[in-house]
Amino acid sequence: MPGDKASRKTATAERRSRAARSGKAARAAKPRQSIDMSPLTGLIGYMLRRAQLAVFQDFFRTFAALDIRPAQYSVLTIIERNPGLKQSQVSAALGIKRTNFVALFDTLERRGLAERRPAATDRRSHALHLTPAGAALTRKLRQLNAEHEQRFIDRIGEDGRQQLLTLLTRIAEGVEAETDDDAPVKRGRSSRPLPAGWAAT
Repeated sequence: MPGDKASRKTATAERRSRAARSGKAARAAKPRQSIDMSPLTGLIGYMLRRAQLAVFQDFFRTFAALDIRPAQYSVLTIIERNPGLKQSQVSAALGIKRTNFVALFDTLERRGLAERRPAATDRRSHALHLTPAGAALTRKLRQLNAEHEQRFIDRIGEDGRQQLLTLLTRIAEGVEAETDDDAPVKRGRSSRPLPAGWAAT
């Protein structure tokens, strides 16, 4: 009869609901297995990588609507501050392999954000410049990056930020990018570090 079928369905649903609640309760009561991470959390490289992942995840969320990656932001920033540099100079300053840099810059060029022009001193070389659209986008990116940067300053404080940048600069100075250009790359305390998200990714 219809009434019996409805009663059986209701009873079945109630049993399933009780079983589900019981299963959840059992899982909640079961202690989580403790994982000993101490051999890794004491390593500079491991903790740097974990911190980088946190920074990059926030960077990607911040810039997703504009489809800009950290390395692209770095290149746009360097060219904005130093118009007319050669490809090899920019790639060396950022620690990006030349072959990777060419593909990266080609992408920016296709998007109409940057362009290669014949260098004034050597017509065989190319000088890199932002287009008007690229300059406008870079200004907008700088505003977004200030918000992105502030979120991490809020976690560690301004003093913590300065200490962290000092320590990271010491580590980074131990790895010099190879270059065949004689243009100096400003480093040290007189050179303001690039904001978070500048890594070649």
